[in-house]
Amino acid sequence: MTTTTPTVNGRVIALAHYAGRAVLESVLVRHGMTFQQSVTLRPIADAGAAVERDGVVAQVVDALKIEAADVQRVVEELATKQLITTEGPKVLVTDAGRELYTEVSAETGKISARIYDGISTQDLATAGRVLALVTERANAELAALAE
Repeated sequence: MTTTTPTVNGRVIALAHYAGRAVLESVLVRHGMTFQQSVTLRPIADAGAAVERDGVVAQVVDALKIEAADVQRVVEELATKQLITTEGPKVLVTDAGRELYTEVSAETGKISARIYDGISTQDLATAGRVLALVTERANAELAALAE
């Protein structure tokens, strides 16, 4: 635990992100998955029904700030691993995909509970509001740079 309270800035946010991502990736590697596969599988598994492939791709592009072609390759990887099926323009999680998603979610949920243990709901709510605002502003800056 740190002895001083840092001011929130890009470095502090990045350090928290990469620490959390490293924890997630250590779980994913044991299940033969990559971070991008996990992020792509999530909206498909959460949907509970077939979803538009283009919608999933757009969601992952927005979340990870990567190219649509890269996400399309990840969708194909998930299909090759038989974690999803593709039906024309739609994708659907398979039983194996749902089982893997549930297992990884349960494992990471336990780890997350330990990480967040002892942090007040008020502090978590404040952090959530600040991070949502930072994300919104960073996305606006990124959009302006793309113009």
